[in-house]
Amino acid sequence: MTVLVSGATGNVGRCVVDRLLAAGAPVRALTRRPETAELPGGVEVVGGGLTEPDVLATALAGVDRVFLFPVPEGVGTFVEQAKAAGVRRIVLLSSKSVEFTDSNPIGERHRVLEEAVAAGGFEWTYLRPGPFSTNTLAWAESIRAEGVVREPYSEARQTPIHEDDIAAVAVTALLEEGHAGVAYPLNGPESITVGEQVQAIGAAIGREIKLAEEAPEQTRARWVADGVPAGIADSLLSYRQRSLQNPDVPVRTVEQVTGRPARTFTQWAVDHADDFR
Repeated sequence: MTVLVSGATGNVGRCVVDRLLAAGAPVRALTRRPETAELPGGVEVVGGGLTEPDVLATALAGVDRVFLFPVPEGVGTFVEQAKAAGVRRIVLLSSKSVEFTDSNPIGERHRVLEEAVAAGGFEWTYLRPGPFSTNTLAWAESIRAEGVVREPYSEARQTPIHEDDIAAVAVTALLEEGHAGVAYPLNGPESITVGEQVQAIGAAIGREIKLAEEAPEQTRARWVADGVPAGIADSLLSYRQRSLQNPDVPVRTVEQVTGRPARTFTQWAVDHADDFR
């Protein structure tokens, strides 16, 4: 019962690999950078990506279950090859954005994947997390250099989730029965502001961090200059503004699926303190 983990060196994918190994499952990892992957011993590593047919044929041979990283480009080829290889179960890392009523590029990219996987006839489970706690790693450089975080809508309340909590739900759905045909909303256990996240990071590293309110248009320009597509930047800012007016509400999915509560942002900050030092 080999499990293929795509995006195996990503924040969530690496946690999925570790949890599968701990459960005794045979793991094959697909990564574009096998030479720097530094994956644990016992993991079979295949170099390449989800858009490469020849790579997919190798990666999927003998695979029963897949943790699918969200890459909509070439998803049709992936589905065809997964069916040909006899893949039975797919757990897809999707996004809360597919639930929004307004059209947005993040939601549309993930909706394409969900529809393609469902049409393939697999046992599917969709994971739909909201904001990742790891998104705040974007602050690391300015925290190290200046002790400052610049963000708009700093009073917006969101429910950031620990990447390993997403992985815990993914591995449960991969290895256990009873999760097929379910789209799981996932978030952290608390609705907190940007300022509270900054305070948690400061406490974890033992350093005062200042929060500077930034105009949304400045944030957008900074993100686009860093390579974020303009449409994605607009969607992220729109979601932050929406959270200011309608704060995110925690759900208990992590606890219901895994049997333990989701971890707080404070716990995440302690786990990642070295990233900000």
